[in-house]
Amino acid sequence: MHDEFLCHVTAYGICGGQRVGVPLGTYRAPTLALALWWLRDRASWIAERLDPHPDAPHFPPQSIAPVADHVPDVPSVLRAWCGDPEEQEWVAEELLAGRLVHLVTSDDTTEYEFLAESVDAVRMQRTAPFLATPAA
Repeated sequence: MHDEFLCHVTAYGICGGQRVGVPLGTYRAPTLALALWWLRDRASWIAERLDPHPDAPHFPPQSIAPVADHVPDVPSVLRAWCGDPEEQEWVAEELLAGRLVHLVTSDDTTEYEFLAESVDAVRMQRTAPFLATPAA
């Protein structure tokens, strides 16, 4: 029944004293496998941009510096999530059950939010039962 899924990734931060969301991607997946693949791909993409290899040729020497030890390590969290089969199975089960999956991680400046939901579940929630009342 749940065979199409909406996936969203958004980054939130503070700009001018207000919380601002920046969409990092949206995908309408035709299958559960593609929804899971896309979520992992976006998580890996974000992790690589936040924590690139310091010897990568497209960075000038010494242009990347480590963050303080007290700063949450978002790239490690995202990489761990991508590589955890139990987490992937949990996401799959939630989506197949028609439940919204909401994954969030943050560092000292930015919150990263991953959302996924069944298109069928969204349609079913929007459809309210029609109750006819007799005319007076």
